Amino acid sequence: MLYFTVALSAKGQFGAVSRVAAPLARQQVRRQPLLVANAASLEFIKGVEEPTIPDVKLTRSRDGSSGTATFIFNSPAVFEASSELGDITGLYMNDDEGTIQTVEVQAKFLNGKPSSIEAKLVMRSAFEWDRFMRFMERYAEEKQLGFQKS
Repeated sequence: MLYFTVALSAKGQFGAVSRVAAPLARQQVRRQPLLVANAASLEFIKGVEEPTIPDVKLTRSRDGSSGTATFIFNSPAVFEASSELGDITGLYMNDDEGTIQTVEVQAKFLNGKPSSIEAKLVMRSAFEWDRFMRFMERYAEEKQLGFQKS
């Protein structure tokens, strides 16, 4: 009997396939539970997690080929920390699969002081939409949030 092992790359693509002969004698295998980390975070400055929970508005084309996600952060903590830690360079959505990022970020000012940040992510394919939804499921689970369809 032959076994095949398949290696996945960091991007989830199939890599090398190798053939391994089955062991002649039965070996006892100690099974351990698979640990799955669902950590998901939002960052404006790489390495600095934003604790403010945004309002997220989603739109999607009728055929599902594209969509947008608009994040609105009211009084984000990054305004207080940005001078010490660096500049806002975009919105980074980090999870176990990697990072989704957008540089379409705008600050809103009220009476000369920053009051909110609006970031927009444009998804140009069904694959990008599905990837974003997987991130949002992880983020919502971690922050104990729900989805409300309007």
